[in-house]
Amino acid sequence: MRRRSQELISIIIPTLNEESSLPAAVSRARSGAEIEIVVADGGSSDRTLELAEELRVKVVSSKPGRAVQMNAGARESRGDILLFLHADTLLPRGYDKCVRRISGDRSVAIGAFRLGIRDPGIALRIIELGANLRSKYGHLPYGDQALFMSRRRFDELGGFPEISLMEDFALVQQLKRRGRVVLAPLAVYTSARRWRDLGILRTTVLNQLIVGAYMMGVSPVRLAAWYRRRKNRDAE
Repeated sequence: MRRRSQELISIIIPTLNEESSLPAAVSRARSGAEIEIVVADGGSSDRTLELAEELRVKVVSSKPGRAVQMNAGARESRGDILLFLHADTLLPRGYDKCVRRISGDRSVAIGAFRLGIRDPGIALRIIELGANLRSKYGHLPYGDQALFMSRRRFDELGGFPEISLMEDFALVQQLKRRGRVVLAPLAVYTSARRWRDLGILRTTVLNQLIVGAYMMGVSPVRLAAWYRRRKNRDAE
C-alpha cells in the first residue's frame, strides 16, 4: 500500500439530478493532490449516477436531504479533512494546499472559501461582496462556499444536524463556539442558477427571511415547507 505524503482530503458532493453540473465540479476537484471524491446521491432520476460511475468516483446512496446525504458521504469517506462541495460549484486551483494549511491550525474549527458567482451581472458582484463581508467579519459562511474542517471536528459534533433546511448555518454556529472560522483567500465559483431562476432580488430577500426566521426559533420543517411553497409560486 502506498503511504500518503500528506493528509487526505475527502470531497463530498451531495447530488440530486445534477447531470449538467457534476462533471465540471469533479474535473476541477481532481486538480488537487491526495484527494478522494465521494458523490452522495439522494435518489437522482437523471444521468447523475451514470455519470458518477463514468467519472470513477465513489458513490453513496442515501435518503434525500442535503444534511442526510453529506453525513452519509462523510461516513463512507477516508479523509483526514472533509470538504463539502455543492455540485454546481467549482473549486479554485490550489485549493488543496490552502485547505491543508488552514486545517492544520488546531485553533481553526471550520474554513470556507470566498464566494464567486459565475455570471457577469453587477448585481451578483454585490451579492458576492455581501457574502464575503458576512463570512469574514460575521464569521458565518454558507454551504455554497465549500465548507471544510478536520474529521475530528466533524465527528465531535456528530456531523450536520439532519434538519430540512439551514443545516450549514447550524453547523457553522456550533463550530464557532469551538474555534475560529477562517475565510480562505481563494474563491469558489458557483452557478448563478438559483438567483436567475427566481430573480436576484427575490432570492436575496427570501434567503434573508429564512435566516431571520430560523434565528427567531421557527422550526426548519416549517421553514422548508414555506420555502418550497414560495419558490414554486414565484417560479410560476
